[in-house]
Amino acid sequence: MKGCLVCVFVFLVASRAFFEEVGAAGECGKTPIRSAATSLSPCLSSARNVRAKVPPTCCTKVGALISAAPKCLCAVLLSPLAKQAGINPAIAITIPKRCKIRNRPAGKKCGRYVVP
Repeated sequence: MKGCLVCVFVFLVASRAFFEEVGAAGECGKTPIRSAATSLSPCLSSARNVRAKVPPTCCTKVGALISAAPKCLCAVLLSPLAKQAGINPAIAITIPKRCKIRNRPAGKKCGRYVVP
């Protein structure tokens, strides 16, 4: 009986690891949302204030993210992590346009927001 419980426990732990790995292939591909969000740290002031100048490093990071996984930006902006950081999704969603990124997903919905 004790051996059976150990087997079930090992199976559950292995299953959880498997499902977490599969879950990682979401909107940001295999990059965890936390890592994608961290890469956008140069954008923090611009994501809180529509009048703040968008730093070139932010534009570079956002452009690369849109090219690699267009839905990832939306996932990051709507994540609990972004909310904790004080990100305003209505302002943050304007960053690709403020950066003059040509391949931005203009007109696409991101939650209740539309990419300009």
